[in-house]
Amino acid sequence: MMQTEPILLDAKGAAALLAVGKTHLYGLLASGRLPRPVRLGRAVRWRRDELEAWTAAGCPSAERWQALQNAPSGRR
Repeated sequence: MMQTEPILLDAKGAAALLAVGKTHLYGLLASGRLPRPVRLGRAVRWRRDELEAWTAAGCPSAERWQALQNAPSGRR
């Protein structure tokens, strides 16, 4: 059976993907420097593909990242 990577990451997984600690991850979130997580009930998760795209874009602020996501595809 093929092992696939999870689509959604908890704080531990998101921090590991970004090579930072969980405390720093939450600090980035609180300061508006990290894309917003997805909430599933009480669970907080980050989309793996969004974190990978965010880092590829140079880790812009959450506000700038949202603007980039909402821009027409030719304007990214």
